[in-house]
Amino acid sequence: MKLKPLNNQVIISTSSKEEVTKSGIVLPDTMDKEKPEQGEVVAIGPGKLLDNGSRAEMTVKVGDKVVFKKYSPDDIKVDGQEYLVINENDILAIIE
Repeated sequence: MKLKPLNNQVIISTSSKEEVTKSGIVLPDTMDKEKPEQGEVVAIGPGKLLDNGSRAEMTVKVGDKVVFKKYSPDDIKVDGQEYLVINENDILAIIE
């Protein structure tokens, strides 16, 4: 299934980090319940619809690594894969 976001929405994929302690103990994903703050853009909408009928150009593009506000995105699950949907205005920076 392909996701196609609307307006200025962005779909982000986050990689789950497998953490290992210094002594070699692997901590499961459930150990840290904090929401992620960065990820990779996998789909973008066409842009915000302006009053004059045109669309604003999106600042991010597919493949960009981004940093965003921790509690802004909505979690969705499609075909067993978890994604975040976020408004472009809530993206803080592109990681270069």
